[in-house]
Amino acid sequence: MPSEPFYDPLRSYEENYRRGPFGAFTAPAQPAAAAVASSPRSRFLGLPVALPLGIPAGPLLNANFVRAALQHGFNLPVYKTVRTHAHASHAWPNVLPVQVEGDLLPSAGRLIAGAVYSDPLSITNSFGVPSFDPDVWQPDMAAAAASAGSGQVVIGSFQGTKSENGSVDAYIADFVLGARLVKETGVRVVEVNLSCPNEGTANLLCFDVARTQRIVEAIKTVLGNTPLVIKIAYFPDDEALLHLLRAVGHTADAISAINTISAEVVDARGGQALPGEGRLRSGVCGAAIRWAGLEMTGRLKALRERLGMRFEIVGVGGVTTPADYAAYRKAGADAVMSAAGAMWNPSLAQEIAVQSFRETDSVMARQSAAAPREEPAHAR
Repeated sequence: MPSEPFYDPLRSYEENYRRGPFGAFTAPAQPAAAAVASSPRSRFLGLPVALPLGIPAGPLLNANFVRAALQHGFNLPVYKTVRTHAHASHAWPNVLPVQVEGDLLPSAGRLIAGAVYSDPLSITNSFGVPSFDPDVWQPDMAAAAASAGSGQVVIGSFQGTKSENGSVDAYIADFVLGARLVKETGVRVVEVNLSCPNEGTANLLCFDVARTQRIVEAIKTVLGNTPLVIKIAYFPDDEALLHLLRAVGHTADAISAINTISAEVVDARGGQALPGEGRLRSGVCGAAIRWAGLEMTGRLKALRERLGMRFEIVGVGGVTTPADYAAYRKAGADAVMSAAGAMWNPSLAQEIAVQSFRETDSVMARQSAAAPREEPAHAR
């Protein structure tokens, strides 16, 4: 595991934004591996993609981060979630390693934050969805989108913000404005974040199905033919997930799952690890939530078939090796994304591409060898 991730947890969000990315992510990718990773072989939402692998919204703070991701073969990078007006980040620290034994369940108790990032890697992150004003992020997102090469697609992520008076109509209008502003940057795919706390009446917006439906339908009207991805959380209840899909499954072009699993995080003495009000609980990602991402991918695929829907599935959570990528694809993911795994291993996309393409070529060669061959005309 590299000693310095491309987002440096020892620096503030603001310093990472100004000076990042860091570590091996700033070095050129290996030419041979990069060539393999950039050769279009697949499609995502109708767009040609070399390898349907990316980095989800979170660690790619600006165009500098996005360009580095593209150069290292992460062909579906998601520009960190923005808002229609400036919103400050939570105080440092924002990222800490956490000690998790096995899988992290939604019902888990307190986790202890550590000081060492080691395999199997799980981290907590708490930023509060910071954003600059549109006059800053719009030109930067446009530059990020323009830097995509052959077989690569930059995705722009955004979310709405509640109005001071709590008006639902104003809240939905803010989502509509955000969708329009993101579309104006020229990104070819837009993602709306429905999975962060405190933005819906049921804690997470994606659990508030009625409001989610109104928002998704309003956004899609603005986006038109631009594909829309909705980012959701882990749903432990199949009936609740089915209810959501019946409401938005015909409107959204893709569903990305999952974001994180929330847990209480304390230090070795039992005190709150992340300073500030409302930060005892924070999202955990990495190896400990791989099970949940894989499970949601399989359930989304099964329900998509049951309902006769056509949305694509983006599998997220705990992808740190080529085997993890393969498991998500086998479970039904049309695209796969890695956050923590990519942060500490900039070569991950190239490793996955080499193995994935080698296996695909091997299967095609076996199928070609097994296919009946037609006799030449002169031999008949």
